[in-house]
Amino acid sequence: MNTVVKTRSFARAGFLGNPSDGYFGKTISFAFSDFGVQLTLTESSRLRFVPGEVDDATFESPEQLVRDLRLYGYYGGIRLLKAVTKRFWEYCTRNGLTLPKRNFTAEYKINIPRLVGLSGSSAICSAMLKALMRFYEVEIPLEVAPTICLEAEREELRINCGFQDRVIQMYNGVVYMDFEKSFVEANNRGRYERIDPGLMPNVYVSYDAARAEESGEAHKEVKRLFEAKNADVLSAMTEFADIARQGRDALVSGHPEKLPALVDANFDLRDSIFNVAEENRRMVMTARKTGASAKFAGSGGAIVGTYEDDEQYAALERALAEIGCRTLKPRIALPSDEEGEIASFAKWRNS
Repeated sequence: MNTVVKTRSFARAGFLGNPSDGYFGKTISFAFSDFGVQLTLTESSRLRFVPGEVDDATFESPEQLVRDLRLYGYYGGIRLLKAVTKRFWEYCTRNGLTLPKRNFTAEYKINIPRLVGLSGSSAICSAMLKALMRFYEVEIPLEVAPTICLEAEREELRINCGFQDRVIQMYNGVVYMDFEKSFVEANNRGRYERIDPGLMPNVYVSYDAARAEESGEAHKEVKRLFEAKNADVLSAMTEFADIARQGRDALVSGHPEKLPALVDANFDLRDSIFNVAEENRRMVMTARKTGASAKFAGSGGAIVGTYEDDEQYAALERALAEIGCRTLKPRIALPSDEEGEIASFAKWRNS
């Protein structure tokens, strides 16, 4: 019987500290199982990568073709599968791991809303790495696995990204991440601490699928200024990291009431150094008018924050719906959630 392996990775929300993960900072993130990627490897005579939705080559018009190419490039999700496979193979070779002599056909399904900062691309990568580990019966230390995914995207595909997304999609749950520079440079990873999801306050996620944009674009100028040692950017990255540290301390000491102010401070700081699009700022401000806290879940297009009770959540949901956003109470993903099938895969454009 041919070997068949199925794995899943989930959407993530950067709760505090982002975007400092790409700048030797600190962050808190959580994975949530409302959206995800399902990756299937089936033993086959040759290596084969099956196109998925992101690789669709059918378009409504030349305008849509141009827009999609600007957002996704020419290779969609298959490039991610190939890059992770290459890095996995190289890791095994470097570490003297002999792989079983068998090939696979890789297929993926994704229902994470695309390019709104919920980490669909890294979910494809992490699901692929999990599948390769199981298919070839290889154990890679959990703290090392996110680095393989990061290198696949950053080194192989020249995608501007940081550690955070790959860490939370390998670990699941809620994780505090410390990317202190000397440790990262010595170990090629950060320090990762699990936080009990039961300590989290009431959180929501809201997104606007029409806001799709390539996240790397938002970071280019800030990256340039950071590398040029711009004082304002360096100071902001230190402050982002401190916000995450304060959030971690508040959670583990049982003081979640401190988190809303930290969430709001995180966005205000970002707004001071990034060129935030008015449509994205409007999402945050609309949420805040209801009394909820709000910040970007990633680089724009989706927000995350806290709310007090069901009454406030209902007001939040109504207000965001009026500007075209879908809001949900995310189900924080646990490792056990990776088993089985994802029931529904609506196309991201219609999510």
